[in-house]
Amino acid sequence: MIKSEKLPIKVAILDLYDGTENEAISGFQDILQRYKLKNNLSLTYEVFNVRKKVEVPGTDFDIYISSGGPGSPIDSEGTEWEKKYFQLIDKIEDHNLSNNPQKKYSFYVCHSFQLMCRKYQLGDVNMRNSASFGVLPVHQTQAGLIEPVFEGLPDPFYTVDSRLWQVIHPNEKRFVDLGMQLLAIEKERPYVDLPRAMMAIRFDDYSIATQFHPEADAASVRTLLLKDEEKQEVVAEHGIDKYNEMLERLDDADKLTHTQNTIIPNFLDQAVLSFQEM
Repeated sequence: MIKSEKLPIKVAILDLYDGTENEAISGFQDILQRYKLKNNLSLTYEVFNVRKKVEVPGTDFDIYISSGGPGSPIDSEGTEWEKKYFQLIDKIEDHNLSNNPQKKYSFYVCHSFQLMCRKYQLGDVNMRNSASFGVLPVHQTQAGLIEPVFEGLPDPFYTVDSRLWQVIHPNEKRFVDLGMQLLAIEKERPYVDLPRAMMAIRFDDYSIATQFHPEADAASVRTLLLKDEEKQEVVAEHGIDKYNEMLERLDDADKLTHTQNTIIPNFLDQAVLSFQEM
């Protein structure tokens, strides 16, 4: 149970959208604001434009949320922003391995998920044959079924999948050696002879990543789906019936809205409760 005492909590939002228009950053902000009000917390957040302005926070934050973004998660290797980004992650890891009792929590989404998989060599990062976009089911692994951040979600659960890149062929030895867990994979496509992409990973007790977008809200996704370009993309990949089904899912409180109200709030619960136990 979250205590309502005014414990100061600082959140850094790492914006990896490189200046492109998106709904994700406001989605994170909305979730944080609702969480703050619901739990009567002294919670503040700051946005850092990592790719466009090479803005990277220090280690004086309690929670880090790293966004999705456009483009290749491979071509950025060696860039100034990525060097500083990974330096920050290394510092967070070093902090959490130290004797400091207050650990730092981090959540990585979509493009950030792919970068982290490349960093840890957890699988093959490559481009899909076609873009995946829509409200789609995600299936939990055995580890996912007991993952606290997924608590309260059905299996499968529905979320926004929006990606041209993917991570496939999990490197099981790396997962074992690093103590990481694969939590979810994409829907099975029996009519397509292709590997299923990894959709969620727990790196350690304090950090987790999702290929999908747990911050997405139904209203924003509906606006996107109704745009001609997005509609044509979904219909080309899934057909008109699936497209109409996605629009219907947006009206179902047990689908996208439930996911948005569950995953990041559960992650925040873990972090805030650990701060309060100190």
